[in-house]
Amino acid sequence: MQQKITENRSYRFFDLVMALFVTVLITSNIASSAKIVDWGFAVWGVRMAFDAGTLLFPISYIFGDVLVEVYGFKQSRRVIWVGFAALALCALTLGVVRALPGEAVWQEQTGQVAYDAVLGGMSSGGIVIASLVAYFLGEYSNSVVMAVMKVKTEGKFLWLRTITSTLVGEGVDSLFFTLIATLFGVFPWEIFSSLVLTNYIFKVAVEVLFTPLTYRMVNRLKKAENEDYYDRGTRFSPL
Repeated sequence: MQQKITENRSYRFFDLVMALFVTVLITSNIASSAKIVDWGFAVWGVRMAFDAGTLLFPISYIFGDVLVEVYGFKQSRRVIWVGFAALALCALTLGVVRALPGEAVWQEQTGQVAYDAVLGGMSSGGIVIASLVAYFLGEYSNSVVMAVMKVKTEGKFLWLRTITSTLVGEGVDSLFFTLIATLFGVFPWEIFSSLVLTNYIFKVAVEVLFTPLTYRMVNRLKKAENEDYYDRGTRFSPL
């Protein structure tokens, strides 16, 4: 069941997976801007604190794995760019709303300070650049590793491929997001190591725990779409 993807071929569930992917991406980024969670304990002296978007963001990597496994790298790359555009549009919209004058009653009940505190980070230059750069590099790395390993393993050991690609992709994402955001003053340097380590551990743990669900999604989609794409000879260009 290794059909070649054609430009005019349509899939029953591809758009649904893409919509869920983009929804998870935008929701997690807004949550990241809104709150930093502290679990109240430390690992190897590093405080287990992370931005709230970490609770949901790992799900996007599960969708990313499913997309590459079933539809191939090129279709996954398309979804990555759609997500990139949607995230940029969300940030731009929140930035424009932030700049517009607030109505008098709203200013009294909620106010610009509250808006800036919760959503201001999502529309500020630092968090936007960090989110976009880290998202693209992480998802792209994840997709390439997943696609290459599928060919190398001849489609076997799905669990190994999903976990390995996540180790690479989430590592790139966590490092670049936290580094860029910290350089722009979004996060203090005092919690840099904590944010990177906690984000990475949590995201990889989610991937491992959700492996049975990933298997079910992959198997059902392959059967429903009659597709199991192998990226033999694929040029892994980001464009």
